[in-house]
Amino acid sequence: MTDIAPSPENVIEFPAVRVVFDKGVAWVSLNRPDKRNCMNPTLNAAMHQVLDALEVDDRCGVLVLTGEGNSFSAGMDLKEYFRETEAKGHMAIRRAQRDSYGWWRRLRWFEKPTIAMVNGWCFGGAFGPLYACDLAVAADEAQFALSEINWGILPGGGATKVVTDLVSMRDAMYMTLMGELIDGKRAAEIRLVNESVPLAQLKTRVRAMADVLLAKNPATVKAAKDAVRRVMTMTFDEAEDYLVVRQESLNFLDKTDGRKEGIKQFIDDKTYRPGLGAYKKAD
Repeated sequence: MTDIAPSPENVIEFPAVRVVFDKGVAWVSLNRPDKRNCMNPTLNAAMHQVLDALEVDDRCGVLVLTGEGNSFSAGMDLKEYFRETEAKGHMAIRRAQRDSYGWWRRLRWFEKPTIAMVNGWCFGGAFGPLYACDLAVAADEAQFALSEINWGILPGGGATKVVTDLVSMRDAMYMTLMGELIDGKRAAEIRLVNESVPLAQLKTRVRAMADVLLAKNPATVKAAKDAVRRVMTMTFDEAEDYLVVRQESLNFLDKTDGRKEGIKQFIDDKTYRPGLGAYKKAD
């Protein structure tokens, strides 16, 4: 899906992962197209390196996660992640789990906004990074499934937790027990993703969303996306207290004084309307 012309300045190749930079966006592609971008130990280890690099790279203002070829990811590699790892014993299994679950966890709390661009198959374990991204857009033609029931295991790696967090109990139960395919349109209907568009329009739509995010105060975006995830497990009173303290810490951490500047541009300068867009950041 990353069709920007390669050059040493805008492409970094990692084992089984490709990163392309373009105007503030880092397009991160799981790069095992011959295996439908199944996640193996090599890819999972590489994603830790990718996230380390992008958190401090000014070329990345928004991270878009997608897959090379015609798949987002078909989940965990059955041969390398399961069979070969299990043959090495219990601790090898635990190490493999730490690497995979670990980069999904890091992606959930990444310093910059993230978008999952689901261009094709998204099965099982791929629900982990799908959920880890702040926003998700699918191609109408994409295919989603929790197929684990069909080969004798539970949807693990957090996949069961993902569907129970994102969709209704009835839809979560249906996906888990039936193991059937749904397309991008249906995934959007049940809120597994934000929206779906025809595949030919997918990258254009994601680029437009990324540009909206890039125009906003990055410190505020980070605080806001973390707040959504944090308050999901809080009581209302706990959430009120957390959000007061989080805003106070943001006031201190945002060295651009974005809150004051935004209010000034609205009340004094009358140069924008908060309901219609973001205030203009300083260059």
